[in-house]
Amino acid sequence: MLQGGNHVTLCVTDLSRALAFYQDLLGCPLRARWDRGAYLEAGSLWLCLECAPADICLPRRDDTHLAFTVSAAAFTVLSARLSGEVTIWKTNKSEGESLYFLDPDGHKLEIHVGSLATRLAHWRHHPPATLRDLTMPPDRA
Repeated sequence: MLQGGNHVTLCVTDLSRALAFYQDLLGCPLRARWDRGAYLEAGSLWLCLECAPADICLPRRDDTHLAFTVSAAAFTVLSARLSGEVTIWKTNKSEGESLYFLDPDGHKLEIHVGSLATRLAHWRHHPPATLRDLTMPPDRA
């Protein structure tokens, strides 16, 4: 049975550029680095950057993305830091503040204020027309 997320590996074409983005812009501490990769931390997430040729590191064309949790205060600071530095790929239309942006290799990222519990609590009061099930107990919201 799954216990939670373990790590995410992102293919990058330029490790130094990716490290500058994830360390300096997003604030992820570096934990290990080798010739073709690095491990960083994003809260409890273990983030692996793995260098590969550009013909292998192809951005996705769908809505697949990696979302990071931030506090409301951190969202304001980080959004301001990212302004003018990143490409926005989507406008937020969901509950909670979100900013959707691309990393230097075109990975779709999001910073989000909220959690599954806050999303489901919002849906309890504002259910989408297509909602079929809502199974999280109200006391966890």
